[in-house]
Amino acid sequence: MIRITRLTDYGIVLLSRFACAEPGTVLSARELSSETGIPLPTASKILKTLTRAGLLSSHRGTQGGYSLARAPEEVTVSDIIGSLEGPIALTDCAGEADSGCDIELTCPVRTNWQRITDAIRGALDAIPLTEMTVSFPYHGDTEGAPTVTAGTERTDTTPGGPDA
Repeated sequence: MIRITRLTDYGIVLLSRFACAEPGTVLSARELSSETGIPLPTASKILKTLTRAGLLSSHRGTQGGYSLARAPEEVTVSDIIGSLEGPIALTDCAGEADSGCDIELTCPVRTNWQRITDAIRGALDAIPLTEMTVSFPYHGDTEGAPTVTAGTERTDTTPGGPDA
C-alpha cells in the first residue's frame, strides 16, 4: 500500500490552518495543537521541519510563532510531502539519487516506474494548499465524485450536489 506518514498528514492539517487564516497570521505551536488536536510535541516537531524546508517562517518573542513563508496558493501538496518525507518516488530507482539497485541499469520496468512517479508527482504539484482547505464529500469511490482541476472552480457531479 502506498501511504503518506501520519506526520505528513498532520503537516498538511497544520499548514491548512495557516491557509485559512489572514495573510501574515502568526500562530504558536500551542494554538495550533489546541485547534487541530495534534499533540503539542508532534506539532512542534512538524513546524520546525516545515520551517527548515522554507514553507513556514518562525517568529521569536512573546507574540512569536509561525506564519506561512509563501502565499498558500503557491504551496503544493508535493512541496509539503517532499519537505516531510523526502523526494516522491514509488521505487528507489525512480527517485532522484542513485538507488544502489543491482539491476537498475538493465531493469526492464525502471522507465515505467519513473513515468508513474512523474505522474503522481505532477498530480500532487497541481494541488495547492488552498484546495486542501476545502472539504469534498467522500462516498468510498470516485464514481460521481467532485472533480477539481488546479486553478479552476470545483464541479460537483454528485446527484443533488451544489451544481444540481
